[in-house]
Amino acid sequence: MDTRTKILSLEAARTLRAPRLVVAAGYFDLARAAHVRELEDIRQRTGAGALLAAVLPWDEASMSWRARAEMAAALRVIDYVVALDNDDLEALVGALGPAEVVRLEASDARRSRELIEHVHRRHSA
Repeated sequence: MDTRTKILSLEAARTLRAPRLVVAAGYFDLARAAHVRELEDIRQRTGAGALLAAVLPWDEASMSWRARAEMAAALRVIDYVVALDNDDLEALVGALGPAEVVRLEASDARRSRELIEHVHRRHSA
C-alpha cells in the first residue's frame, strides 16, 4: 500500500467524517520510537476512531514539509495526514469539530533538539 494516499489536501481533510476523530498537530520531524509511542498513547487515551496528523511548518525542520507528511503517513497509528499552515489548523478544527486536538509541537521540538545534541556528542567523542 502506498501510504502517501493517506495525505489529504486541506479541502479533502475538511470533509472528513470519521467517528471520534482526534487531531494531532505537530512538526513530525525526525521520528523516533518515543514519537510513535506518544501517538499510540494519544489514540488509546482519547479513544480515537481516527487519528489525523496535522503537519505544521517549522523553520528548524531537518526534513521538507512533504517528507515529514510522508513519514507521518507511513506510521500505522495515523489514519490521515494533512500539511497545514498555522492559520489553517484553526479553520480545520472548526470545520471538523474533532473530539480532541493534541498539540505536539513542544515535544517534537524537544525530541529533535535531543537527537541533534546526541549526534554532536557522539561526533565530538
